[in-house]
Amino acid sequence: MKLIKINPENPETAKIEMAREILRQGGTLVYPTDTVYGLAANIFHEKAVLNIYEIKKRSKDKPISICLSQTQDIKTVAQLSPDLEKIIQEILPGSYTLILNKNENLQSRVTAGTDKIGIRIPNNLICRELSRKFPITTTSANISGHQPPLSAREAQKELDDKPDMILDSGPCSGGVSSTVVDLTVTPPRIVREGAGMKKLLSIIK
Repeated sequence: MKLIKINPENPETAKIEMAREILRQGGTLVYPTDTVYGLAANIFHEKAVLNIYEIKKRSKDKPISICLSQTQDIKTVAQLSPDLEKIIQEILPGSYTLILNKNENLQSRVTAGTDKIGIRIPNNLICRELSRKFPITTTSANISGHQPPLSAREAQKELDDKPDMILDSGPCSGGVSSTVVDLTVTPPRIVREGAGMKKLLSIIK
């Protein structure tokens, strides 16, 4: 496993491209988000997504959320109404996982056979650059049920040498997992309380 130091405020283009190429070829890597360190694979590479489940020892009937680069990308994978678009524009990029109805043509194991998709657009330049060419998985870089890692070293200790690369930008500033909100129901339902709860409640109330 390669551990690469990367600048969180101005990610080096060559390092991003090297990491993205690993993902394009079906590899996996650990990367920082605005909350905790995440585990990435190209969501359209079936073997890579299955590898994420194996690394985390996660049940394959549990969906995995995805990371996108910008809000405009959401329509490529999920269904959006004008009301939902308004909410999304107010909270993203940010520390939220939004559950939406997936597009019918979305073929990926990340949904675990459901008709919904969890979406993140973190307030973090590294993950937004990584996902600029294709969506990537965004699930905490830990064994399922264990504490999410706040640093690259914690992730490395937790996952051994299973991922192909770790991008190390220092400790995550958030330290709390994202708030998960289900936007497929009215009113929206908080599935998991986490970072950004106060702001979210002020918007969806």
